[in-house]
Amino acid sequence: MDLAKLLDKPSFQGTTRAVKRERSFELSLPVLVTGTGASGSEFQERTELYSISSQEASFWLNSGITIGSRINLSLKIPKTLILENQLRLIISGIVVYAKSDRNSKKKQLISIRLDKSYKILPSNKNLI
Repeated sequence: MDLAKLLDKPSFQGTTRAVKRERSFELSLPVLVTGTGASGSEFQERTELYSISSQEASFWLNSGITIGSRINLSLKIPKTLILENQLRLIISGIVVYAKSDRNSKKKQLISIRLDKSYKILPSNKNLI
């Protein structure tokens, strides 16, 4: 048998490749959410971030949002030992998940798929 052909074959045929799950962090940071609501009107609502990863962010909203809507988030990054001043992170994305919950203080749990671009600016205390 040809050794090159033998080495090209995987040792376990028919197995699927393991998919790495992205790490998500549950953070309770204040966030200002802006966008267009389900009624077509512009909205602006303060809430708290529920979780965030490099590709998705989740939060609760009172404003009605539909899947496919574009949402903008402005997060206040707090001052730390390393970070001398507060910063503001501006991110945006498309709503990929919306679940209403009558038992929650807020109406909908929203998840957005984040765009790859973002802005980091000096904090403006009036925004959040």
